[in-house]
Amino acid sequence: MLKKKVFVICCIAAFITALPVFAKEKTYNIAVFVPGIVKGSPTYELLVEGVQEAQQRMVKAGKKVSVKTVEGGFNQGEWQNGLTALALTKKYDIIVSSNPSLPAIAEKVLQTAPHQKFLLLDGYLAGNANIKTVGFNQYEQGYLNGYYAALLSTSAMKHANSAYKIGLLAGQEYPVMNEQIKKGYLDGAKAVNKDFELDFRVLGNWYDAAKASELAASMIKNKTDVILTICGGGNAGVVAAAREQGAYVMWFDFPGYAYGQDIILGSTEISQKSACTDAVIAFIEGRLTFGTPVELGVEDGAVGFAFEGIPASVPRDIIEKEKALVEKMKTGAIKVSAR
Repeated sequence: MLKKKVFVICCIAAFITALPVFAKEKTYNIAVFVPGIVKGSPTYELLVEGVQEAQQRMVKAGKKVSVKTVEGGFNQGEWQNGLTALALTKKYDIIVSSNPSLPAIAEKVLQTAPHQKFLLLDGYLAGNANIKTVGFNQYEQGYLNGYYAALLSTSAMKHANSAYKIGLLAGQEYPVMNEQIKKGYLDGAKAVNKDFELDFRVLGNWYDAAKASELAASMIKNKTDVILTICGGGNAGVVAAAREQGAYVMWFDFPGYAYGQDIILGSTEISQKSACTDAVIAFIEGRLTFGTPVELGVEDGAVGFAFEGIPASVPRDIIEKEKALVEKMKTGAIKVSAR
């Protein structure tokens, strides 16, 4: 009888041991840090939408994904504190953000929170095992803007003047602005006429529309007839000045035609949403390689010109010349580089 009981107990133990062990399924916790405000900032709206799209796809694939969005506000001096606070919670497998200044800020955060992982779009950094940057070739983007701006400036349009001068108003100076965007913008203009000059001004922040309007008005009085504006909330001031003083505006990163009918005549665009979605999915699936930056350009279909929405007032030949440039860059027939 004892032998029978021992046999039964052994059988039960063997059965229990053979049962599959069901580990608790991991939940991927993602924080989206917006260096500004989401509403009214299309670049950051696309960032958030990109992460949400990745979440939806992964949930359908059977993964558990949680997303929290945090707005850092317009004061760049507070962004490091905001990122540090997120990282120190140790809740998030990865923090996703987008801004050329974020890689340097994230490196400082890692001094306090050394295990945090970052996915940063629209920036560049190599060699940090905790940071993945997915950037866009902003020299090429600036080049597309400059070529189109020069075509407008040398046209017979109402506000075009005889001076070979285009403008760029930036929220702040940073390496990508000074070394890629500004240079590409002027080089693109010089491809139309080598005599073009650049009136470059800096707002000093990303929100002061009144000051932006004053700077833009000064640029227009200085014979600048086309201004590329990259100053966040200050962009509205540039549009207002162009409308009052008689000039045209170029947009950056996304189609901005709705912000100024017949004033905003051209815009470049980047694939912010899809690039973000792809990178987040790669992270969840364990395919994202940190420390190695990615830069996407015209040939990748990640940088382009927003032809849909161009006002009817723009001469057709200008649009066709810009389309031809984009096509040549896409096929590699034309190579442009900041170097």
